[in-house]
Amino acid sequence: MVVPGNRGKCAGPCRLPYELIEETHENDTNSVKTKILNKGYLLSPKDLCGIAYIPRLINAGVKCFKIEGRMKSPEYVATVTRIYRKYIDMVLNNEEYIIDEQDVTDLMQVFNRGGFSNGHLDQNPNRQLIFPDKPNHMGIYLGTIEKYNSNKGRISLKLESQLDLGDNICVEKEDSSYLVSELMLKNQNIKNAEKGTYVTIGRMKGKINVGDKIYRVTSKKLMDIAHSSYKNCENIKIPINCNVTIKKDSPIKMELFTTNESKLNSIYHNIKIQVVSDMLPVDALKTPTSVERIIKQISKTNNTPYVFENVTVYLDDGLYVPSISSLNELRRNAIEKLEKEIQNRIIRKLPKLNINNEESITFIPHLEHPKISLSLRNLYLDYDYSKLNHDKINRIYLALKLFVDKKYTDIIEYLSNNYDVYIYLPTIIKTNYKNIILNSLNDITKKFNIKGFVISNIADFQFLQKFKDKNLIGNYSLNVFNSNTINEYKKLGLSYITLSRELNKEGLNEIIKSTNTDTELIVYGNLPLMATNYCFLGKTNACYPDCGVRCKNNSKYYLKDRIGYQFRIIPDSIQTVTLICNSKTLSISTKDIPVNSVRLDMLDETIDRINEVIDKAYCRERLEGMQFTNGNLNREV
Repeated sequence: MVVPGNRGKCAGPCRLPYELIEETHENDTNSVKTKILNKGYLLSPKDLCGIAYIPRLINAGVKCFKIEGRMKSPEYVATVTRIYRKYIDMVLNNEEYIIDEQDVTDLMQVFNRGGFSNGHLDQNPNRQLIFPDKPNHMGIYLGTIEKYNSNKGRISLKLESQLDLGDNICVEKEDSSYLVSELMLKNQNIKNAEKGTYVTIGRMKGKINVGDKIYRVTSKKLMDIAHSSYKNCENIKIPINCNVTIKKDSPIKMELFTTNESKLNSIYHNIKIQVVSDMLPVDALKTPTSVERIIKQISKTNNTPYVFENVTVYLDDGLYVPSISSLNELRRNAIEKLEKEIQNRIIRKLPKLNINNEESITFIPHLEHPKISLSLRNLYLDYDYSKLNHDKINRIYLALKLFVDKKYTDIIEYLSNNYDVYIYLPTIIKTNYKNIILNSLNDITKKFNIKGFVISNIADFQFLQKFKDKNLIGNYSLNVFNSNTINEYKKLGLSYITLSRELNKEGLNEIIKSTNTDTELIVYGNLPLMATNYCFLGKTNACYPDCGVRCKNNSKYYLKDRIGYQFRIIPDSIQTVTLICNSKTLSISTKDIPVNSVRLDMLDETIDRINEVIDKAYCRERLEGMQFTNGNLNREV
C-alpha cells in the first residue's frame, strides 16, 4: 500500500518501475488472459516548467508561486529561484517578456527528468506528461561516443553542449557519474570546450561502448554561480538605524531603531531597542579611537539580513576603546535582541474556537449495529440486485458516470425505488464533464428518486446550489481531520461527513467523541490511492480517436510493481481521469471505534460477496486474510 505523501511518509512510488497489465476474461473457457501493454517508470512525470505561463498567471491574479524543491539540493533551489525571480520581475516591471534560452538550459541542467513538461497549465492535450525511461536527473545531452580506448579509459565525441573541467557526466547505460578531470583537444589538455568541438575525455572506465549517449549531469560553472548566491551572504537586506554612545566613565551603549516611513513590511516599523556593553572607554595615551573606526567596525553585518542605513556616533574627545573587537559582540547582541522583537510581532494567535464539551454531546457512543452505506463504482447487467441484503443497507451511493449510461437505467430505477440513493460526484470535474453534469442532473433527479449527493470537492457546494432540497454527504476527499473542520462544513450544509482515510484509531475516536454531527467511516474497499489527470492506455491527458479505446472494452487493467503487487486502474473516457486503486482491500473492524455509520466501497464484487461484506460490517467485524489491510488504522499520523 502507498502511504499518502501528506502524512509526511511518501515512499516515492511515482519514481518506481511498473508494468501495465491487461486482464481479459474469456467467456467461452472462463479463463483469464493477461497481456503486458507497457513497462517502465509509468507514473514518473517530467518536471514542470512554467516560465512561459508566468505573465498569464500573474494577470489571472496569482500572488504566490510555489517551486517544488522537496529533497533537492541547495544549488537547485538557488538556480531555480534566481531564474523565476528574474521572469516574475519582468512582468511586474512591465518589461518585454523574452525568455532567454540559456535560462531554460540552466533549469534543465540543474534538474530534469527526460526534459520539461507544461503539465496541465495549457488547455491543449499533453502527450509529454510522463517520461517512462528514467526516474531521476537526465542532465544535458553532450553527444554520442565515437571512439573508446578501454585500455587508456578515453572516450572521444563531438560536443553538443559546452563542457568544462569539474563537470560531472554520465553514460546512458550506467547509474554512476564521472568527474571530468582530463579533457583533451588533439592530445592537448584543455580546461573547457565549446559546442561543436571534437574532444577526448580521460579516466573513463566502466560499462562503456561506442554509440552510447553521454550527458552532463552537473555543470561546475552553474554550481559556482549557485554557491555564490547563498554562501556567507544575505541577498536581501533590511535597513536599520544605529546610534552608538561612548562617554567617559560610562559603559558603551548601542541603540537600533526603525521608522514607519520606509517601504518595509509593517512588522519592522517603529522598533527601538538598546543594549549596553560591560566595557568602559579609557583616556587615550596616544591616538584616540575615531568615529570612522567605530562606524567601520559596527557596520560589519555581511552575514545578517540587516544593513545599517545610518550610523551616528556620540563620542567624547580623547577616548580610546581598549578592545575594538568588543564592538562586534555589542552589535551581535543588539541584532539578536532586534530579531526577538520582530519574531514577537509575527507570532500568530489562533482564534478562539468553540470546543464542544463532551458532556453536552448527544452522540450515542456505541450502537450495536452501524448504519450501512453501500458505494457502487460499477453496475453489472447480469447481477440480480434484488438479492442484496435489503434489511441491513441504509444508503446506496452510485457513481455519477453510471447515470449517464442509459444501459443502467433499469437497475438505477430499481435501486432508487428501494433504497435511499445518492449520486457520488467525482473528486475531479473537468470542464467538459461539468457541462455534461449541468445538462443531466436536472433530468436525473426528476427521473429517479434521488435522496442527495456525495460531494468530493469543496467547489461542489457552489455547483449544487439549486438542489437545496437534497441531502449532502461529505466525501473522504474533503479530508476531515478534526471537529472544527466538521463545524465549518456543517455551516455549508453537510448532513453527514465521511472522516479522513488518513486518521488512525486514536484520531478517529477523538473526533467522533468530540462532535454531535453524524460521521461515516469507510471500512471496506479497494480504495483509490490516486486520481490522475492522465490515461495510461492512451498515454496522454485527453482522449484521442486513434488510442484504441481500450477503456471501453471489458478488460481490467493493473499497474504491477517490482515486487508483484497489482494496483487496479480505472480509466475514464469522459474525463481522462484515471483512478489508481490499492493493491490490497481495506477491511476494518469498528468494535473499538464508536462510529454510527460505515461505508462499503464496491468495485466489481459479486452480489454474494457484497452481502458477505455487509454482514461483517453490520457486526462490526472485518474480513481476515493476507489480501486485506487496516489502512492507516494503526499508523501514527
